Amino acid sequence: MVILDKPYASPQLLEWLEQSQHPVLRNAFSRREAFRSGRALNLVDAAEAAARLDAGERVYTNSENALAWISEHVDNGSLTRAIATFKDKVAMRKLLSQLDEGFFFCACTAEQLPQLDFAELAAHVPFVVKPARGFCSMGVHVVTCRAEWDAALADFARNAATWAAMYPDSVVAGSDFILEQYITGQEYALDAYFDEAGVAHVLNVLRHDFAGPNDTSDRMYTTSAAVVRENAPVFEAWLTRVNALVGARNFPVHVEMRVGEDGVVRPIEFNPLRFAGLGGTDVAQHAFGFRTYEAFLTGALPDFDAAFAYAGNHVYTMSLLNPPAGVTGAETFDYQAFSQRFANVLELRQFDVPTFGCYGFLFIETDESAQGAAELDFLLHSDLREFISGLQPVAGSVSPAAACASDAGVSGGSARCAGVARSDGDAASDCVAQRGVGATSNDQTLRPACAQGE
Repeated sequence: MVILDKPYASPQLLEWLEQSQHPVLRNAFSRREAFRSGRALNLVDAAEAAARLDAGERVYTNSENALAWISEHVDNGSLTRAIATFKDKVAMRKLLSQLDEGFFFCACTAEQLPQLDFAELAAHVPFVVKPARGFCSMGVHVVTCRAEWDAALADFARNAATWAAMYPDSVVAGSDFILEQYITGQEYALDAYFDEAGVAHVLNVLRHDFAGPNDTSDRMYTTSAAVVRENAPVFEAWLTRVNALVGARNFPVHVEMRVGEDGVVRPIEFNPLRFAGLGGTDVAQHAFGFRTYEAFLTGALPDFDAAFAYAGNHVYTMSLLNPPAGVTGAETFDYQAFSQRFANVLELRQFDVPTFGCYGFLFIETDESAQGAAELDFLLHSDLREFISGLQPVAGSVSPAAACASDAGVSGGSARCAGVARSDGDAASDCVAQRGVGATSNDQTLRPACAQGE
């Protein structure tokens, strides 16, 4: 069973759905996409779709907007419990404390967040603050000092209404937040699923690279035969341990995590019932010649030897083209000039900025040459301003990182603030943290700044 929902269904997904005639829930979005694309989809009504899922049929969604429909219409406790657990970052941190004792995190409401005492939070920098339920790095902030904390609070206040308009609360929650230890190491993203026995199968591994320590964008994900071959066995074993606690069955998941120098795998987030969002999972088809969602829905694992031969020694990159500061959506982006910066563009999906929050999705192939490395370096570090017409300069602004460096008495770069003064008064908060000592029920009601969780 497939549930399509806004904002986007890729051409590759729609093509396969027509060819396979796999059942698709009939809703406003699937009807619109079938009409727009001219694809003859096998649309089934809500009653049939719910009955299929009640009976345990595998289900895949292109968008987490579909999760609300499942919770409202499907009577399958195993499915709905797994969705709720994976989607709730706080619940997952509590559950996984059994695998990672001592990991700092705490949770609070939107009303409590600005009342937290940064003087006490400073003991845990660097840390990450983000919505308890999120999507595509929306609202994710790395905090190393008070200036970045203040910038994060301002961003939440400014964009909460926008998030609510773009996504339901089941996808992005601006009412609850989590603060957690900054996870160091190389970041990866996985498209994987748990089979009928709960065993994990990794279909693709993407290395997520960043332009700098304060970059939280989705600008660069790369995969290759080497990336998958070297990492998939480790991640499959780790995911199977995770699922021993969750209990998901016949369940797809997109996972983001980091691997430290000590080899410890620490998750950033789990995204249930889907693979890489906005059609990003199609990078596997570009790179290896198979569709991830087809492998999951049919239960036929890819021939990875053939897939690696298909990829050869090339590197395949998917990139979400996030706009620079100051973009309103009224500007013009020169897609042709942008495409010409790369030798082998596999696909460039053009998105409407006000609708999607980005200019599009780029898929490219590079080799191991100096030119290939230069293309990836440009893609990672470009702010895209050279391709935008009508963009007004942002004057008189100081980045939070620069403010942090100034506060700490250093020049350039990002630094932790030194000697942060305590805020006046004590902010009342019910911020709850998990000390990570084994039992998932060991919650602590803390002072305003979540000072525990060592």
